[in-house]
Amino acid sequence: MKILVINCGSSSLKYQLIDMDGEKVISKGTYERIGEKSFLTHKINGEKYVLQNPVENHKQALDFVISQLLNKDYPSISDVNEINAIGHRVVHGGDLFSKSVIIDDKVIKSIEDCSNLAPVHNPCAIVGIKACQEIMPGKPMVAVFDTAFHQTIPEERYIYPIPYKYYEKYKIRKYGFHGTSHFYVSNRIAEILNRKDLKVINCHLGQGASICAIENGKSVETSMGLSPVSGIPMCSRSGDLDPSIVTFLMDNEKLDTKQINNILNQESGLYGMSGVSKDVRDIEAAQDDQNERAILALKQYKYTIAGFIAKYVMAMQGVDVITFTGGVGENQVRIRADICKYLEYMGVKIDSEKNQTKGEEIKISTDDSKVQVWIIPTNEELIIARDTLKLISNK
Repeated sequence: MKILVINCGSSSLKYQLIDMDGEKVISKGTYERIGEKSFLTHKINGEKYVLQNPVENHKQALDFVISQLLNKDYPSISDVNEINAIGHRVVHGGDLFSKSVIIDDKVIKSIEDCSNLAPVHNPCAIVGIKACQEIMPGKPMVAVFDTAFHQTIPEERYIYPIPYKYYEKYKIRKYGFHGTSHFYVSNRIAEILNRKDLKVINCHLGQGASICAIENGKSVETSMGLSPVSGIPMCSRSGDLDPSIVTFLMDNEKLDTKQINNILNQESGLYGMSGVSKDVRDIEAAQDDQNERAILALKQYKYTIAGFIAKYVMAMQGVDVITFTGGVGENQVRIRADICKYLEYMGVKIDSEKNQTKGEEIKISTDDSKVQVWIIPTNEELIIARDTLKLISNK
């Protein structure tokens, strides 16, 4: 059984082709800058191919991806019919979806209805779904929602302190994101420790970033809210702000909603504070060169993350394991160490030698640490493929 996993961004298309017999990744890649000077990075059998092929839209990108899966010089499949099903990552399912679903016209309409909650992300998912329908008609497809895992968060934690009529009218509430990653990591650490009764705080730190409190395998609190811009500061997203900052800037800079959204999503966070880059590695290098704004940005970032962890210890009345995942969480040694240093008051102790590990599954806390700390590389695509397999098998 071969499943193609698709993740459409506003100008990108990521994919993995997974053989579910053994859960082996056959090939994977990313199409970047769709609509501009597009190029595809395709990986198979340990080899990487960078292919310059400008495309105007996601359908053209997907057409070219399929051609590369069939490429006779490095074939992933010999015929498109070898693809048994397609799993799509969908960012926002609102409160309509608490689990993954087989895609039909009604589901597509519901995803469209949620687009006002995720105007950057959901329309891209719909484009990807419709492109697959055109290129591979009749193939079963499944939507896996970032928000679904967080539907177990209690009402008092997801409701916002604004007039209740706006929740009733527009469904304005905390939804949370990175659900597939938080689900994977919490399940993986439960497998490793052979325990289901765990209190886990997972730190998904990447370009986007969120913290999640997971009790007995269920999300009970998370940092992202109505949209993926909230919570902790990220590489270019602001995270939580005094809402008056938004109206102040709009009034004084004469900004419209599109402009302020761009500032909060693309020009803020670590990039906005440091003025250096949207890449944490560049900001750490600037910190080493004594760039004061880079030093400040990273201090604020780590302090805020530690603050959310402490809040979620309160939410669960304890914690057994803190996990780090995502590009930053898995690879940035000093960031992990400094976040955990803030948590020494609750008995967190890091083994500095083990913490040098990058991108590998390992416990980095000392044996006498009151809280275990682990690196768990995430695998969102595998969760999407597993859900897809389960749903089409039960159809």
